[in-house]
Amino acid sequence: MKAIRRIVRDVRPHWVGDGFPVRSLFSYQEGDEFDPFLLLDYAGPHRFAPAEAKRGVGEHPHRGFETVTIVYQGELEHRDSSGSHGTIGPGDVQWMTAASGVVHEEFHSERFARDGGTLEMVQLWVNLPAQEKMSPPRYQGIVDSQIPRVSLPDGAGTARIIAGEFQGVRGPASTFTAINAWDLQLNPNGSVSLHLPEGDTALIVVQSGTLQVNDNPLKAVELALFERSGELVILRAESASRLLVLSGEQLNEPVVGQGPFVMNTREQIREAIADYQAGRMGHL
Repeated sequence: MKAIRRIVRDVRPHWVGDGFPVRSLFSYQEGDEFDPFLLLDYAGPHRFAPAEAKRGVGEHPHRGFETVTIVYQGELEHRDSSGSHGTIGPGDVQWMTAASGVVHEEFHSERFARDGGTLEMVQLWVNLPAQEKMSPPRYQGIVDSQIPRVSLPDGAGTARIIAGEFQGVRGPASTFTAINAWDLQLNPNGSVSLHLPEGDTALIVVQSGTLQVNDNPLKAVELALFERSGELVILRAESASRLLVLSGEQLNEPVVGQGPFVMNTREQIREAIADYQAGRMGHL
């Protein structure tokens, strides 16, 4: 059994820009217990009224890690200095590897801003190994239809495999480290046993519903972080539930961050700031 190390709950919301009401469930600034994951923001569900102007976050840089955006409701537009551009809607995933540095913006799409509606999404920051932090940036736009689904045993529900492997089915995301990212939907009274890699960091984010995780109660917008020893996690849904399951190999490398930059040394942070200010990360 993979015992629960701690549960994160009752996180206060805050705004990122004017378009993302988020609860930050963890951050690398708290320590290395989530390695290789750096940050997870859960946004919404939040109802936006129709508007003439697009809400969101304007031009800003990143270096040294990846941002993974999973949209459940609503629609977003992304544009960055590498020339990548994409619109992602319900079920879609944007996997942006900032690596040596990009400048980008994230806004509600023109259609979503005009019509209004409910926004719900997750943004995850994934650290890069030291040898990959200065690699060229890349962008993966993964639409819902590209993400395989697996039926869970005994009618317990379904799993979407975004990254890694589940029951022999591989997800479409290309990752630098061994990572599993699974969207699970459990039916009322559904039960499933998950086998997560021994030694990996593993966590579950409950987005809706109530369930027992290794006989510990969890409800919406709560996170369970597991001990790295053990493999088995048992889920029993008390009501219809949706959750995000993440696991990943530890990098065990120094983490030094400042704002949108996450590197290994303070000198590398100074270089990142200087490169951005000099325009070496590009422009929109």
